[in-house]
Amino acid sequence: MKPSIYGLQRAELEAWFLENDEKKFRASQVWEWLYQKRVASFDEMTNLSKALIEKLEAAFIINPLNQVVVQESKDGTVKYLFQLPDKHMIETVLMRQEYGMSVCVTTQVGCNIGCTFCASGLLKKSRDLTAGEIVAQIMMVQRYFDQQDQGHRVSHIVVMGIGEPFDNYENLMTFLHVVNDAKGLAIGARHITVSTSGLAHKIKEFAENGLQVNLAISLHAPNNDVRTSIMRINRNFPLEKLMAAVDYYLEKTNRRITFEYIMLSNVNDRVEHAQQLADLLKDKKKLTYVNLIPYNKVSEHDQYSRSSKADVLAFYDILKKNGVNCVIRKEFGTDIDAACGQLRSKQIKKEKVV
Repeated sequence: MKPSIYGLQRAELEAWFLENDEKKFRASQVWEWLYQKRVASFDEMTNLSKALIEKLEAAFIINPLNQVVVQESKDGTVKYLFQLPDKHMIETVLMRQEYGMSVCVTTQVGCNIGCTFCASGLLKKSRDLTAGEIVAQIMMVQRYFDQQDQGHRVSHIVVMGIGEPFDNYENLMTFLHVVNDAKGLAIGARHITVSTSGLAHKIKEFAENGLQVNLAISLHAPNNDVRTSIMRINRNFPLEKLMAAVDYYLEKTNRRITFEYIMLSNVNDRVEHAQQLADLLKDKKKLTYVNLIPYNKVSEHDQYSRSSKADVLAFYDILKKNGVNCVIRKEFGTDIDAACGQLRSKQIKKEKVV
């Protein structure tokens, strides 16, 4: 299968042109066609020769995604189900925020992290997405705006879809460089957030990359006992290792980290849990932020339920009294299978029934 040209950084595209006996400046022309004019085929690149277009077509495809399902929520959230060239399916979500248009992208087909409350991990990892397949998700959403003449652009990205981004590290980094490129989509690094379930060694590596991309960590528990019971990854990267990596990241970058915390009734939402979380973060309060997240019910994980509003507020109050920056996350797309992985799982079940 030919790779997507979206998987090349601009310098890599320039190198390809030189290796194929073409002028380097042609790469800039192609880059402009891809990311500023956002063409769907090489034939639309009207300032290229027919011979060059044939070379490009022989080496690459542009868009590797086929749109299968689009769901739009009452609040304007749009959820896409895309099919890859090998027939696997992934999800991408557009969220209309007050500060701009944010897209949540997927980095793997399935997930092996094994969080017991999560819909995206119901299907085990089949493979990593290529960098081109991750970039294409952004391009498909941007074309959605272009075609509807809404005058909008994708301004923010969260890498929080299906899969563990740091388990697909090289393709993730290529994706970040492509979407951040000033001569392309020019999505600012500070408008991009990557979320990890806690691969400590990769957090340290991410601290060295030089990009000012935001980091979020799926924490979901304030002690090892609770975290191990709901997140299998804690067996390999317990809180001691994770927090050591967090300290390294903060010292190296001086950039704030967001801790994601899904509220599970009678599991991790007690007042003692809130105090333990405050104690865990007490020496990091200036550069940390806690996101309290309402739980999205997943039928396959019926042992969990959403924390009550009173319990969430009590948890929030304890964090605030201890000087921890925190917020209760606003929900998006609750009427369209908002939990990551639900749409994909339902489509696969539907196909099996048919």
